[in-house]
Amino acid sequence: MSCEMWFLNMPTPKDDKMTLDDAYANAEYIPDAASYPPRWTDQAEAFRKSLGFRAQRGVSYGPSARQVLDFFEPTGVSRGTVMFVHGGYWKAFDASYWSHLAAGPLAKGWAVAMPSYDLCPDVSISEIGVQIAAALKKVAARTQGTIALAGHSAGGHLVSRIMDPLLLPVDVRDRVKQIVSISPVADLGPLLQTSMNDILQLDAAQAQAESPLNMSPPHGVDVSVWVGAQERPAFLEQAEAFSRGWGAKQHVVDGKHHFDVIDALGDPDSTMVATLLALK
Repeated sequence: MSCEMWFLNMPTPKDDKMTLDDAYANAEYIPDAASYPPRWTDQAEAFRKSLGFRAQRGVSYGPSARQVLDFFEPTGVSRGTVMFVHGGYWKAFDASYWSHLAAGPLAKGWAVAMPSYDLCPDVSISEIGVQIAAALKKVAARTQGTIALAGHSAGGHLVSRIMDPLLLPVDVRDRVKQIVSISPVADLGPLLQTSMNDILQLDAAQAQAESPLNMSPPHGVDVSVWVGAQERPAFLEQAEAFSRGWGAKQHVVDGKHHFDVIDALGDPDSTMVATLLALK
């Protein structure tokens, strides 16, 4: 089964303890959900082709084949760098699906990095966090100036989680000025009651340790949380709790669901891009 189908089709619950499968089943509540991954693939490929040599593929940041990032350069001198981390419940997709979302920051003169990472169950969520921190260190080493982080769903979790001082050196953390966390899973505890935990393999201690909701918010970083108004109630609750816990501004976007709330990253004139880049 392809990684996108793992994302779209959650396993059947094995017993009545798995009570929250429906709460976190996004695709079942999005019309024509199966059409999104191939659409993303086509848009991403066309965007990369349009950039020519400004699209650098497969820059290694770690030892495994999936520990690579794509790097997109703006025309002229970069004003800063955005790193976008994709979602897929830590068990699906890679960076190649999302290249077109770099269009917004690139048009404003920012470079964009998009890492892939190893997936559950081959690695744990904790190990994925270590990989994304390594990707950010790679990005910081090859760039100068401000860094902004954006992530969607599991990626929204990861860009927040890596701000733990144990994961990043202070010189890298100090360059991060903005975080846009889109439809994040900030509290992993509820996932223990889903059948996808057969793949994630979380226990209670790991869920608590890996939940950004249980972290102190990073000092000196402007954090905002975005969620579509048409998302599952569980994601609206996650976004609200995370916003409150971190003192972050929450944006509930009318008419958007879990799969299309990220489209704003590709629009250079969107409020999301302006927030990510701290534009006035």
